[in-house]
Amino acid sequence: MGFYFAQLLTGLANASSLFLIASGLSIIFGVTRIVNFAHGSFYMVGAYLAYTLVTMWSGSVLGFWGGVILAAVAVGLLGLVIELTILRRIYKAPELFQLVATFGVVLIVQDATLAIWGAEDLLGPRAPGLDRAVRIMGEPIPEYDLALIAIGPAVLLAIWLLFHRTRWGVLVRAATQDREMVGALGVNQAWLFSAAFVLGAFLAGLGGALQIPREAVSLQMDLSIIGEAFVVVVIGGMGSVSGAFVAAVLISVLNAFAILVFPQISIVLPFVVMAVVLIVRPYGLFGKPGSEHGSPEEPDQPLALVSQRSAMVMATAVAMLALSPAVAADFTMILLVDVMVATLFAVSLHFMMGIGGMVSFGHAAYFGVGAYGAAMAVKFFGFGMLPAMVFGPVCAAMAAIFFGWFCVRLSGVYLAMLTLAAAQILWGVTFQWQDFTGGDDGILGVWPAKWASSDQVYFYVAFVLCIGGIWFLRRAAHSPFGYTLRGIRDSQTRAEAIGINTNLHQWMGFALAGGFAGLAGVVFAFSKGSVFPDSLGIAQSIDGLIMVLLGGIHALAGPIFGAVAFVMIEDWVTRLDYWRFIFGAIILIVVLLAPDGIAGGVRRLLRAVKGGAA
Repeated sequence: MGFYFAQLLTGLANASSLFLIASGLSIIFGVTRIVNFAHGSFYMVGAYLAYTLVTMWSGSVLGFWGGVILAAVAVGLLGLVIELTILRRIYKAPELFQLVATFGVVLIVQDATLAIWGAEDLLGPRAPGLDRAVRIMGEPIPEYDLALIAIGPAVLLAIWLLFHRTRWGVLVRAATQDREMVGALGVNQAWLFSAAFVLGAFLAGLGGALQIPREAVSLQMDLSIIGEAFVVVVIGGMGSVSGAFVAAVLISVLNAFAILVFPQISIVLPFVVMAVVLIVRPYGLFGKPGSEHGSPEEPDQPLALVSQRSAMVMATAVAMLALSPAVAADFTMILLVDVMVATLFAVSLHFMMGIGGMVSFGHAAYFGVGAYGAAMAVKFFGFGMLPAMVFGPVCAAMAAIFFGWFCVRLSGVYLAMLTLAAAQILWGVTFQWQDFTGGDDGILGVWPAKWASSDQVYFYVAFVLCIGGIWFLRRAAHSPFGYTLRGIRDSQTRAEAIGINTNLHQWMGFALAGGFAGLAGVVFAFSKGSVFPDSLGIAQSIDGLIMVLLGGIHALAGPIFGAVAFVMIEDWVTRLDYWRFIFGAIILIVVLLAPDGIAGGVRRLLRAVKGGAA
């Protein structure tokens, strides 16, 4: 009995740490409606700053706790700088822009942290006065864990008092409910948003600072915590701090006991719980209807169609691509295959988002399922290359049909987070199922058939499949089905009023996009000769989002431009030192200065040339 009680206390200690970062994320979303992927960076920077200050003032209780608080304050000020210079410009942008912009901040902060503290993990000192263990029911419990168990509810009480007993807190709660009305009453929303962002960043920094006696400080802290933080916020209900506390306790305690029963489930358990909660209660445990929407709804903008001149340019580019093996080196052809794979993946995501209006944070799931389906067909069933290339997309489409049935019943941030949960569940199964998927070692030896083993021949195989897939999705976008999806995207209420089954159409659009993402995964697997779990990971999904945004979400040619630019930029910057900083800066420049992407810039240029000629 004592052992299980000790596990409960460990879960509660973890819950307090998780609540600190999740509460800050919930406050920021509740007031600003920013989907802040950079919140994990605040957590990581708080840990690094606390390590520096605490080791400098080591040996005293005042030095430790003073360093922790000062680190959290410094992170709050860093949050203010980021809010004023970057995020204030995108408050009214769609969730996609916000997510990608804050991911750019993540990349910049990662390399800045690497430059300051180095790549090695840092072990912080124990908290003076709390560096021993006490026995409870015969089991040793770290004193620091007991302190964390007390800190979590204390912070929750302080936040409650701040929001219910101060004028600023009342304004924050009012802005959470109806920020337009708050602005109409004369409240300076800009500074209200800034203050809320500083508080959220402070809490994230505090959470990271408090972790230094419990775990090594590393450059992986930001991405390792942000997924769970989003899960907690979504389960509790977007914008609900008390919901975040309940959700943090639920997730942490379940995880503490799940490790004893089924250790393999621990990496996906939070996402499984989130998926179940969203299916049963679409707004989270303490959420309210309407809380699924992040930024204000984007004004209806028709997709820019390809003009006759642009179509001729694209046809010329395709013809030049088809002739490139005659003059290109082997490495160039490998890079061109990567470009075609990325383009098909981006076009499939754009079909879901730009045509169907369904934001996905986990589109890589179907890319990876397609790749693994083909690889397993070769390894376990003895399929040849062509049958495996059919089997992979079918597997991806079936997975999209299954998960899409649940996802299309949600909207806004909750839909996006359920797609992320689906991707993480599939990633966890792939990572843990060593006997079937190879686990972290992946599946090797997935090479093309002998007749397609040369780089030139496989280039044409990839060319036919990828260009054919892109053409099919473009045709689908111009079909009655595609126009119906656009109508649902622009006004679901009107579509339902004229008798359209909106869920069925979105479901089919979800499945179609997933199937073609799987086709891209199949071509990728045979081009590399192997497949690994990271093909289903968050980073792959973020890459797709960046490609769509970089090219321009309001243009049918946008994902094509974006994928080509993304692969070329990535190939260039990854050869440089501190490439994440450069790549993150490029992302921010595009988001802030060219929100309509490369396609929008090309369209403006053509109009200017045409106007000058006239």
